[in-house]
Amino acid sequence: MPPPPDAEARRAVRPVICYPTDTLPAPDMALYGAALETAEVTATHIAAPREACCFEVPAGQFFRITCTGGPQVGDLNLWNAADLSERFYSGKTRALHGSHVSTGDRLWSSFPALRPLATVVRDDLDWYGIDAFGGSVHDVIGTRCDPYTGRLLSGSDYHHCCHSNLTRALADHLGLPLAEAEPHVHDVLNVFMCTGFTRDTGQYFMKSSPVRPGDALTFLAEIDLLGALSACPGGDCGAEHTSDSAPCFPLKVEILRPAPDALQGWVSPSRNAYDRSHGR
Repeated sequence: MPPPPDAEARRAVRPVICYPTDTLPAPDMALYGAALETAEVTATHIAAPREACCFEVPAGQFFRITCTGGPQVGDLNLWNAADLSERFYSGKTRALHGSHVSTGDRLWSSFPALRPLATVVRDDLDWYGIDAFGGSVHDVIGTRCDPYTGRLLSGSDYHHCCHSNLTRALADHLGLPLAEAEPHVHDVLNVFMCTGFTRDTGQYFMKSSPVRPGDALTFLAEIDLLGALSACPGGDCGAEHTSDSAPCFPLKVEILRPAPDALQGWVSPSRNAYDRSHGR
C-alpha cells in the first residue's frame, strides 16, 4: 500500500513503556550478594553436550550455571518443585524486564501465581550490554530449538534439540513417560545465548556467544525449584542450533547453601493476590 500523507508523523509517535516497574517490589541485592559470599556448594550437576540435566534447589539457596570446556549456551526451564503447573513465564518476564535479563532481574512464574521464581544475583557477562547489531545475552525471546520446527523447515528429525533434551531429562527425573513429561516443557531462558532482532526484517537472530570457560550466571531460588538445563546442540550458536556439527561443551549447575541467617529478613514470595473473580 502507498503510505498516507501523514506517514512520517505516525512513525514519529513516541513509544510508551507497557509495564512501568516503579512499583515492582525490588529484591535486596546487597543482602543477596552478601549471602552468596557465604554460600557453599552442596551439589553439582552436569548437562552433557546435546543433553540436559535436572536439579532441585530449596528456597533461599542459590544455583549457579557455569560454562566449562568451551563457549556453550544453555536452555533453562524452571518449575515450582511441588506443583509443575507453576512454571517459568518467559513472556511476562520479557514484558517486565526486557528481552534479556541480567543482575537484579527476576524470572517470573505463570498465572495464577505470577511471583518471582528466581532472581539473578550475579552475571559474569553483564559487561556485554547491547552490541552494535542489537544483540545481548541471556534472552527471553527465543523459545527453544525443537524437533517440530526442524521437521517443518528441513523435513528431517533431530532428537537432541533442547526441547527433546529437556523432555528426556524431566521424564527420567520424575519417572514419567515421555508423552506425560513433554507438556511440562516450556519456553526457556537462553542462558549465555547472544541474540536480538534484525532492524530491516525484524527476524530473531543469534551470534557467537561471548561466554568463556569460567563465566557463570547465578540465581537465588525464591521458592522451592525444580530446574532443567539443556546444553544446546548449537554450541555457542554462532552458526546453527540444531545439528551434530557444532562444537559443544558441558554446562555445570551447582547448588549453593548460604550460611545460616545470611538471608536474615528474606521471605519466600507469596502467590499473586488477585482474587481470580475475573469480573464475576
